[in-house]
Amino acid sequence: METPPLKVGLFGIGLDVYWEQFAGLEDRLRGYIGEVASGIERSGAAVVNLGLIDTVDKAYEAGRKFKQEDVELIFLYVTTYALSSTVLPVIKKAKVPVIILNLAPEAAIDYATFNKLDDLTKMTGEWLAYCSACPVPEIANVFRRANIPFHQVTGVLHNDPAVWQQIDDWIAAAKVAHVMSYNRLGLMGNYYNGMLDIYSNLTLQSIVFGGHMEIIEVDELSAIRLEVSEDEVKDKLEEFSESFEIIPECSIDELKRAARTSVALDKIVKKYSLGSIAYYHKGAGNPLNADTMSSVIMGTSLLTSNHIPVAGEYEVKNAQAMKIMDSFGAGGSFTEYYAMDFTDDVVLMGHDGPCHPAIAEGRIKVKPLKVYHGKVGSGLSVEMSVKHGPVTLLSVVETGDGKLFFLVAEAASVAGPILEIGNTNSRYRFPISAKNFVEQWNAHGPAHHCAIGVGHIASKIMKLGQLLGIETVKVC
Repeated sequence: METPPLKVGLFGIGLDVYWEQFAGLEDRLRGYIGEVASGIERSGAAVVNLGLIDTVDKAYEAGRKFKQEDVELIFLYVTTYALSSTVLPVIKKAKVPVIILNLAPEAAIDYATFNKLDDLTKMTGEWLAYCSACPVPEIANVFRRANIPFHQVTGVLHNDPAVWQQIDDWIAAAKVAHVMSYNRLGLMGNYYNGMLDIYSNLTLQSIVFGGHMEIIEVDELSAIRLEVSEDEVKDKLEEFSESFEIIPECSIDELKRAARTSVALDKIVKKYSLGSIAYYHKGAGNPLNADTMSSVIMGTSLLTSNHIPVAGEYEVKNAQAMKIMDSFGAGGSFTEYYAMDFTDDVVLMGHDGPCHPAIAEGRIKVKPLKVYHGKVGSGLSVEMSVKHGPVTLLSVVETGDGKLFFLVAEAASVAGPILEIGNTNSRYRFPISAKNFVEQWNAHGPAHHCAIGVGHIASKIMKLGQLLGIETVKVC
């Protein structure tokens, strides 16, 4: 099933008695609403613009229309003074998050020109066009008393980049919430035995994020793998050559084995319309499954690069974090602490298994490993560093009282020596020092995995948390 487009609602408010009193005011405010609608459309969301709501009857109709159109976020543009009774019915009926836009048309009234109008009616009409701040406390009071969560963007309609950055971030967060609500997460295999921190409440994940979880047997992937043709293997080998730097020590037999598994993974993703995967399976005692699960790394890396992030060790929470980061356009590489470098004040982080080629610094190397540390089997593995520059870490944390929260940190991926052991490896420098980061991050009790993406996007993740109704903790 294809994910339907995100729909965002927009309406402005005013007081109907003003329109006969102040010539041109209504048309002027409608024009401002149109400007906001155009700005939202530039962010890629479909806008359901209901224009200026200035009576209770229109408010009831607006709420019904928003619900009918299935909008997932509403921008309430406060254009001038308006009664809270023209707002409450809309939001109560729509039952979606609301962002109050408190935007003056310009940074300040031109007082000299204003005071030369020599017509008190014209002067009042001009003032009312700048009066957006006036009813916001009234609206906020009613929302609080009605237990309706709300968020605010305050600033200037024209020439205020900070305002539009906030609006863009809210839309980006709404898009990610929308993607997660339709995402199909494939769960293949079982937990890594004894990793108590990664065990997750699947029902809680579904309640908070929505989406669907598809339980998939490893045997099915092995069976599909047996049906892969030689032509399909050949095509996949060409894709490997284009996507990776394959060192000479990699045998053609191992490459073909990985290619066959990669084709099978593509087929199972298509069959179940998967948007992400969490997997782990020893394969001990079953030669077919052992052959399959020891040859997944290149195929799962390609999937991750193609917006189907794959988390190893059956780490469901981190598959969710990786999907969130990828949906923000930041990537989302599977990682954990590898070591601390107190000399250079960096934390080395990485993981075995899938990498994220789309956010790699340079070409990804494919290396043959005689042993997968802590796991059964041997085969090909990938080695990369995350692109140098700003990065954001995200962990989806499950608490002892049955809740989820986001744990985030902003840092930098920096150049320097890495452990060339055929795994993802990066060096991260934190503004609060490596020691303080590790202690503060650990203090919040996350699982030992997290997702790393490029860019500093903590503000967007915070907004996503607000839309989902969960807390976001920022370490740095």
